[in-house]
Amino acid sequence: MSEQAGFFAELSDEELMRYSRQILVQQIDVAGQLRLKNSRVLIVGVGGLGSPVALYLAAAGVGELHLADFDSVDLSNLQRQVVHDSLTVGQPKVDSAAARLKAINPLIKLQLLRSALDQDSLASAVAAVDLVLDCSDNFTTREAVNAACVAARIPLVSGAAIRLEGQLSVFDPRSDASPCYHCLYGHGSEAELTCSEAGVVGPLVGLVGSLQALEALKLLAGFGEPMIGRLLLIDALGSRFRELRVKRDPACRVCAVACQQVPDEPLGNE
Repeated sequence: MSEQAGFFAELSDEELMRYSRQILVQQIDVAGQLRLKNSRVLIVGVGGLGSPVALYLAAAGVGELHLADFDSVDLSNLQRQVVHDSLTVGQPKVDSAAARLKAINPLIKLQLLRSALDQDSLASAVAAVDLVLDCSDNFTTREAVNAACVAARIPLVSGAAIRLEGQLSVFDPRSDASPCYHCLYGHGSEAELTCSEAGVVGPLVGLVGSLQALEALKLLAGFGEPMIGRLLLIDALGSRFRELRVKRDPACRVCAVACQQVPDEPLGNE
C-alpha cells in the first residue's frame, strides 16, 4: 500500500482522472500507468498503421512519443490514415499528427522527426527511446529499423497490412529466444508491393495498428504475454486469425552476430 501511495504521488489528479478506467485494470494499476508516463516510444511512419498506434498510445498516457515520417498528407491517405483530416492535406504528416495528439492529450511530450532517417540518424532515434513501433510500408525501412533495434537492444513491435491481409509480431533483442525481423523476412526484396500499388482496406490497418498499440502497452507497463516468438496472420476476407511459432535463425546475419557481441542482460522494463 505504501508503494502504491508513492506512485499516486507521482501522478497528478488530472492524470488519475484521465487514465482512471485504464488504472482500474488490475494488470495495469497505478504502477503500470506510471511506467507508461515515464516511457519514450518511437513510431516509424504516421500513416495507416501509425495513426491508430499514435492515437491510442497518446490517449493511454505514454509520456513521450517520437514521430518519424518525411511524407506529407495526401488526399488518398484519408481513407485509412485516421490521425489526419481534410484540413491537413499538404502538411507534413508529423505536424498533422502532432496537432491531433495534443488535442487528445496535452500532457504528453512529442518529438517530431520530419526528415528521412539515414543509418546514423535512425540509430540515434532508436537509442533515445524504450520501444520502437515499425509502422512503415516497405521492406527496406523495416530491415533498417530492425537492424537498429537489434544493435541497441530495443524491443520492436512490427505490423504490416496490404490488400486484405495483415501480420503482427514482437521482436525483443533482450531475449535470447526472440527472433528478429530478418530471421523471418530476410528473403524479402525492395520490389515488395506497397499499399499505394496494391491497395488496402482501412479497417484492416486500424486493426493491425490497434494490436501494435496493445503490444506496446504490454511491454511498457509490464503485463500480459507479448507476441515474442509468435507471428499473427490476419485474413480480413474471411475474418480469420492464425498464429505461427517462430524461432531465431542461428545463422541470421543481423541478430546472430549482435548476440555474439553483446553480453546477456536480464529482461525488464527500463
